[in-house]
Amino acid sequence: MFAAFLAAIIGNKTIMAIFAAVVGGLGLYVAGGINRAKKDAAKRAAEQLAAAQDRLEMDREATAAERAAAGMTDEQSRKEAEPWVRH
Repeated sequence: MFAAFLAAIIGNKTIMAIFAAVVGGLGLYVAGGINRAKKDAAKRAAEQLAAAQDRLEMDREATAAERAAAGMTDEQSRKEAEPWVRH
């Protein structure tokens, strides 16, 4: 009895078209969710990169301020740091 019912549903083109549309809609919904997740991840990565660049710039400014406070020129600071530089 179940087989006959299943065969009747599968044989009905209207029901199969509706079923295909529903499955296609679900597929698009899932694909859209994945796309949104990728966009969110890219947005977070861009924000993290901007934050890292800001920290780097602040470190550079702090280093320049420290040199000025110590009264060292760039050349003097290079000579001071030379023993620790890898060649």
